[in-house]
Amino acid sequence: MDRHSNPTRPQDSEKSPPIGFTLPQLMVTAAAREIRDGEVVFVGMRLPLLGFLLAKSTHAPNAIGVYELGIVRDTVAPAPILTMGDLPNLYHAQWLADTADAMGLLQQGQVDVSFIGGAQVDRFGNLNTSYVGGLSRIATRLPGSGGACDLASLAGRHIIVMSHEKRRFVPRVDYMTSPGYGEGPGWRRRVGLPRGGPAAVITTLGVFHFDAKTCEMILVAVHPGVTVEAVQAHTGWPLRVAPEVHQTPVPGEEELAMLRRFDPQGYWTGS
Repeated sequence: MDRHSNPTRPQDSEKSPPIGFTLPQLMVTAAAREIRDGEVVFVGMRLPLLGFLLAKSTHAPNAIGVYELGIVRDTVAPAPILTMGDLPNLYHAQWLADTADAMGLLQQGQVDVSFIGGAQVDRFGNLNTSYVGGLSRIATRLPGSGGACDLASLAGRHIIVMSHEKRRFVPRVDYMTSPGYGEGPGWRRRVGLPRGGPAAVITTLGVFHFDAKTCEMILVAVHPGVTVEAVQAHTGWPLRVAPEVHQTPVPGEEELAMLRRFDPQGYWTGS
């Protein structure tokens, strides 16, 4: 199995996927498989954007994409796009509005699933994109929430996509920008969040779900060439592991063909 350099991945913690697909392609495919047919998806940038296009073109043809700019599409853009605002994404869109309208769909409970990321995540799926070190001792200022807090609070569920490093997977986030399950079971209800919560975390090492009773993150799949021990070594708390940990299903030929169509230059999914 060949190795490919990737500066965003922990050194000596994993092997590259087998020749034929890249790690980003594997992550996009895993993200796409979290989308169900007929769902309304609040589409993020980069890998989540490609994940929605892949799901729409394969197993979820009736999924509807909502983009933060105020675009709603029930068809795939007729040409490759790098960002949600590219002209092909506007062409024959179902709805062209603005950000306030898109966020209104969230508030009305019309979004089934959303995708977000963060600089830090903890065992209950809380995300930090604001301050490393917290407010009392700010070490690094991060971009902030944008619409991420709204997505985490108001979507039917959300999927987290991020790089897996010990400094990112911490026992407790320094600042809660986007809520997961807070302090554990019942927290979302106590603070008045009407629905939702994180359903999955897709990282550069594996796939995680959340225990229905404890609300804790659980490792359910490792990427090809990755061991459970490597994932544990790059997680900042005693990680819970499913009784049977599977290998993340690799992209099929149809999925790879679609990804090459949507990202022909490998801008987001290249090695």
